Amino acid sequence: MAILRCMNAPAVTPELETAPPLNRFAAIQTLMAADMARVDALIRAELRSDVVLINQIGEHIIGAGGKRLRPLLVLLSARTGPDYSESRSACLAAIVEFIHTATLLHDDVVDESGLRRGRQTANALWGNAASVLVGDFLYSRSFQMMVGLEQMAVMSVLADTTNAIAEGEVLQLLHIGDPDLSESRYFDVIRRKTAILFAAACRLGGIAAGLPQAAQDAMHRYGMALGIAFQIADDVLDYVGDSARIGKHLGDDLAEGKVTLPLIIAQRRGTPEQVELLRAAIRNGDREALPGVIAAIRETDALDESLACAREHAQAARDELSALPASRYRDALADLADYSISRIS
Repeated sequence: MAILRCMNAPAVTPELETAPPLNRFAAIQTLMAADMARVDALIRAELRSDVVLINQIGEHIIGAGGKRLRPLLVLLSARTGPDYSESRSACLAAIVEFIHTATLLHDDVVDESGLRRGRQTANALWGNAASVLVGDFLYSRSFQMMVGLEQMAVMSVLADTTNAIAEGEVLQLLHIGDPDLSESRYFDVIRRKTAILFAAACRLGGIAAGLPQAAQDAMHRYGMALGIAFQIADDVLDYVGDSARIGKHLGDDLAEGKVTLPLIIAQRRGTPEQVELLRAAIRNGDREALPGVIAAIRETDALDESLACAREHAQAARDELSALPASRYRDALADLADYSISRIS
């Protein structure tokens, strides 16, 4: 999918974003509660191991909750076609959640994170080695489950997806502390690291639903655009969010040397003094510089432009849904596109 060009998108002030989609998200959770309960039960059943530490770490991160967006996308997508199967869809949703959880375990080690979803990370409690190895266990368990489905299309999607995620992780690592990261390379990183799993979740649901190839392709594009919108919104929240709500400290991305869209735009628009402040903060991972960084990205309207870019991708996601037959599940997928940007208030 071509990445949308957002440099000339109209500015939208984050403070003016309204929250009604949050209510619609709660309605989606209610709609899919029974399906998600099957997935949660399967996750816990497949997580069991004779190795106690695997159970402890797995339950710590799985039990932390979260919105389970990726398995929810599998289930909603699977409900849009004629061939819905409870067991197959639940299995695919659990596989996607295992892959996502494995990436979280590995991410927290790489980023040296101590907090996720308001709780201590697994690496903070059990150490880096245990977290990496349990992440590996979750990856291998997900592949055991997908082999059990005996469907080559599923295995192909997930093999390609996990490979792209690994590439995204390495790309991001290469650009830690690099103030010269380009906008195009930023999008390359988030497409591989984040959005690709959204896209895979939607394509897998389309496969399970028996949708025609054209509709499966549209679902993939929907998921990719949705994932990009989500990631941009997350990047904005690192500078304007509420730590209690987002489950991490403000400025974590800056402290880790991660260059995100608000920083890229602020450097492009800033005064020489602002640019030098931003570049030094990025190079040094300087959380102490956060007040000045926030002031710079606000004064350059970098937050406005970033949110406008997220809105553009959310609209692109909604547009892809015209390939699906009308249903309350298609409507729910459209509501998720709205929700992706409504979290910024």
